[in-house]
Amino acid sequence: MDRGSAMAGEFPVDGVVDAHVHLMPDRLMRAIRDALGEAAGWTFDHPTDLDAMTAVLREAGVERFVALPYAHRPGVAEDLNEWVCETAATAEHAIPFATVHAGDDDVGGVVERAVAAGARGLKFQLPVQGFPADDPRLDPAYEVAADHDLPVVLHAGTAPMFRDDPNVGVDRFESFLASYPDLRVCAAHMGAYEVEAFCDLARTHENVFLDTTFAMSAVAEEYMAFDPDSVSDETLVELSESVMYGSDYPNIPYPYEAERRHLLARDLPTDVQRDIFSRTARRFLGEA
Repeated sequence: MDRGSAMAGEFPVDGVVDAHVHLMPDRLMRAIRDALGEAAGWTFDHPTDLDAMTAVLREAGVERFVALPYAHRPGVAEDLNEWVCETAATAEHAIPFATVHAGDDDVGGVVERAVAAGARGLKFQLPVQGFPADDPRLDPAYEVAADHDLPVVLHAGTAPMFRDDPNVGVDRFESFLASYPDLRVCAAHMGAYEVEAFCDLARTHENVFLDTTFAMSAVAEEYMAFDPDSVSDETLVELSESVMYGSDYPNIPYPYEAERRHLLARDLPTDVQRDIFSRTARRFLGEA
């Protein structure tokens, strides 16, 4: 690895995948940003339309990105999934995921139709959506995911403002995992704040993944009261086939470069860099 390039903010490997990008209609994105701003005092300067987002990510060296929606209330997932799949189809770099709300009337049908429209996985923002990963109402969604070999991304941890939320935490995640041990599932944000417990699950379950989003940024201490140095180089080396890079772009209250700078400055072997920035995401997506 060229440490000078890393410190300059350049990805040291080819084929970079950003496994955690949000793509939603502008009105919904504005509402999410307003809620985050009210809760955390954050402001956002990044564009939200796909062409502009793609340009920024491509200029940063990202080859492809996973486009994640989530339904904040029942009844909106169907149209949201359709919009995401149709929008992502116009850009070869975007990999569309779908969502569903546990309160929807036809949970399995919503997901099945999203798959038919081109969705490559499922995303749940559990504390915002207001239900846990092991909610039995989600069983039809997981069954469709299993039938189509789709991966699932879960905001399953308590960061950055959900420490007292009963819908998140490693116990609820383990309960879900016990019912669906063969689904490829990613605990977003390294599972913060229960990082070590989620790392232990990745050690013992080859289908459990983590993404670095926000938690491993250079400004994680400032924005989510988490020290990225608490995750050692040794842990990243050990779990490189389970950890993948993500950014939360465009809903980050800091420059994109800050999301990756801390990881790039670490003295990680080139093979580990290839895993974290490219190969692990491809394995999660079922491409390797």
